[in-house]
Amino acid sequence: MVRFLPVFVELGLLIFCLIDCIQTDPVLVRNLPKPLWIILIIVLPLIGSIAWLVAGRTWPSQAGNAVPWRSTATAGFPEYERPGTYRQDAAVIDEQLRRDQERVDREHEEALRKWEESLKERERKLGEGA
Repeated sequence: MVRFLPVFVELGLLIFCLIDCIQTDPVLVRNLPKPLWIILIIVLPLIGSIAWLVAGRTWPSQAGNAVPWRSTATAGFPEYERPGTYRQDAAVIDEQLRRDQERVDREHEEALRKWEESLKERERKLGEGA
């Protein structure tokens, strides 16, 4: 029985990897096209199965980066599917941006006023010297 264990392990690995490859979305398959992975797994069961697990399959931790957005309800705008706090956060951010813009406008006005005073002072000195 023990000497058949490697055969059962290889067969189990072949079946698992073949089913996994067939059921995987083509967008998530890495490095080779999906049909080539299937052929590789069938022709070279042990090497193809291990290669599929290492180089072809997208693991759940990587799936977040690879899965395209599949929104139907909001026509591809995922920000509208976030919890209600998104709109509250946006309002807070908008208010902060408005305050920052007002502060920058005041600083520019002050710099412009100082520049005009400096220019008038230079013109007055030039007028006195002439």
